[in-house]
Amino acid sequence: MAHESFSIEYVKDGITVQTVDARRLEDGLKRTAALIAAGKPVVVLLSRYDDLLRTQHYLDYTLLSELMGVRVALEEDKEKVLQMPLYFNPAHVDSIDAFVRGALAETLHHSPHDTGHPFWEKVDKVLTNRWLGFPILILILYLVFSLTFSIGAYPQEWIASGVDALCEWLNSVLPAGWLTSMFVDGIVQGVGAVLSFLPNIIILFFCLGVMEDTGYMARASFLMDKVMHLVGLHGRSFIPMLMGFGCNVPAIMAARSIENRKDRTLTMLMIPFMSCSARIPVYMLFVSAFFPGNKALMMIAIYAIGVVLSILFALVMKHTPWFRQEKRDYVSELPEYHSLNWRETGKHIWLRVWDYLQKIGTVILWASIIIWALTYFPSRSMNLEESYLTVIGQAVEPVMAPLGFDWKMTVCLITGLPAKEAIISTMGILYPGQSELVAFTPLTSFTFMLFVLLYFPCIATIATLHREAGARWAWFTVVHSLCLAWVLCFAVYQIGSLL
Repeated sequence: MAHESFSIEYVKDGITVQTVDARRLEDGLKRTAALIAAGKPVVVLLSRYDDLLRTQHYLDYTLLSELMGVRVALEEDKEKVLQMPLYFNPAHVDSIDAFVRGALAETLHHSPHDTGHPFWEKVDKVLTNRWLGFPILILILYLVFSLTFSIGAYPQEWIASGVDALCEWLNSVLPAGWLTSMFVDGIVQGVGAVLSFLPNIIILFFCLGVMEDTGYMARASFLMDKVMHLVGLHGRSFIPMLMGFGCNVPAIMAARSIENRKDRTLTMLMIPFMSCSARIPVYMLFVSAFFPGNKALMMIAIYAIGVVLSILFALVMKHTPWFRQEKRDYVSELPEYHSLNWRETGKHIWLRVWDYLQKIGTVILWASIIIWALTYFPSRSMNLEESYLTVIGQAVEPVMAPLGFDWKMTVCLITGLPAKEAIISTMGILYPGQSELVAFTPLTSFTFMLFVLLYFPCIATIATLHREAGARWAWFTVVHSLCLAWVLCFAVYQIGSLL
């Protein structure tokens, strides 16, 4: 049966034998991908391969066989190939076009003198280049964080000043007492501390939304594909990890699309290493206060540390009986570039911002009230020395002291267990002004950020892990994250103190 001039096929012993013109690989392999998606065994024979080589192009058809999960060989080897046992371990195909572009991007090497490819294909050769791709990604992230700090600094300062002015006004018009203290020192100060970072969050969500909607995020995933292969995973696992930069909960749910159970579970366990939006206010506070000359670089560093540690974690877990399995290759799909649909992009940003606002109006609000109560009682004043909060903090302080944390820092971390934004609301109560962060140094602030990155994911994340991966992996995440955070921060602080 003929399927246009670039692909001829027939069925033999239940196997579809497809001959593909090597000069029109993308067109022919789209038919192959359609057969794979339909679950039909297929053998691909490449015709006119010598003509391809004469153009100084080269196709690694052995790797293409492994990626697509079908046998790909030269047409002249037809008889030998058809006598071999069937090789059919089909890759997962979401989008035929993206699947084929991803497969060829990894296996088709173009002539250095070739100029006949479409503009966006040439762009892809640069953005996904093994040497240029990562520097470009780092540069883009640097620009994103620079914009987040530079543009967001003005409205952030306005909101912070507005909160301070509101507190002064409320104290002047409301009668003194516990109710006024709860409202001003607890709710307004606590919620206001988190709310002041909203402009930065909006700018960051906007930039990430543009990268995602234009198709660049898929290129970032493609870049990570080779790295993910080192730990036996596919670049597709990096997509949920990228989503984790927004929120770990939907990211874990997105990992459902990974068919292999072990890969799916391991990807879910890697996601809490990603710096979700709840951690961003903490980073921004300390980066602005202690690393004012290197804000963007410090943000990139903390994000990169999370990614690197997640990969090292996966590398270790892959050597355990729970996740050890035969190595497999996959195709990283490359969708087409898209022009921005501002309405859809705006809708996505609004949904993320609305989720952030809902958390401020629920979890952060209640956390602020609880922290205020622990600070106000039993002395019925904001005297920290006589508060329940001091008792709790000082009881746990010996465990955290080797990391350079005093009781206030320890309390902030404890309140961050349900939601990381609560750390900022607690600091808004314990450290009303930035000038009061005297206990922190650049070393302790970096160690604090590292601990926030690594320790206990929020309760919603643990609950989602429990539902998606099972109780034992949820509890495993609780235990290993706390242990890893303590050990690594201990090493960083103790070594840093000696330097």
